[in-house]
Amino acid sequence: MVLVIDIGNSNVKMGLYEGSRLLDSWRLGTSPKRTSDEYGMLTCDVFRTKGYSTDGVEGIVISSVIPGLNYSFERLCEYYFKRKPMFVEPGIKTGISIKYDNPRELGADRIVCALAAYKLYKAPLVAIDFGTATTFNVVNERGEFLGGVIMSGIKTSAEALISGTAKLQKFELDLPPRIVGRNSVANMQSGAVYGTIGAVEYILKGIKAENGWKEMTVVATGGLSELIKRGTDVIDVIDRTLALTGLKIIYDINNFKRITNNE
Repeated sequence: MVLVIDIGNSNVKMGLYEGSRLLDSWRLGTSPKRTSDEYGMLTCDVFRTKGYSTDGVEGIVISSVIPGLNYSFERLCEYYFKRKPMFVEPGIKTGISIKYDNPRELGADRIVCALAAYKLYKAPLVAIDFGTATTFNVVNERGEFLGGVIMSGIKTSAEALISGTAKLQKFELDLPPRIVGRNSVANMQSGAVYGTIGAVEYILKGIKAENGWKEMTVVATGGLSELIKRGTDVIDVIDRTLALTGLKIIYDINNFKRITNNE
């Protein structure tokens, strides 16, 4: 089995693969204050609860946007799984060509999502991750990562609005039945959700025009992707396991290279 770990700003997503099949996946809250032992015990508890053996893990691959947690997860892997993890970082084979001014600036989470989208769906394409930040990752038909867009995530924007105002209250993110709301909660829901939908539609239209593409596939992932898709027809596919799939692909590419070199 191969364990894939995506360390994000809000959640740590984990997946367990047997060959090409995703056996299971789960999430843990991201907290820089947690130690490697805390994350290790939580992960082992999940394994025991779901009936998997840590001894069956033969490889681990990690993408991370929280450098301060990298050491903790490296130690977790070595102590609890007796495996040295592979990190998605400069120098690793990714299967796509990065056309970025400085590839070291590009988040590992964006690379794995773009890679998985390119391998699974028709290019040219845009992979949108609705997470703490909303990222647009653009890949052409030759498998070249052209760049993209980063905008504030829906929850992040909503929390900033509430914390920066005196009278506005917390609200549940949902698609209101009409744009013009008749109370403060409906107004904020409309602004957060329809505002994001409007931005998504405008940005996608611009990406298509700038590249001269007549058609492109739009793949969405992240916790709020379903909410946004309910209000627009510009999203073709929702794939909640996109990052996990990308990590497994990267593991396979680099594992094959090591086996070949050993031979």
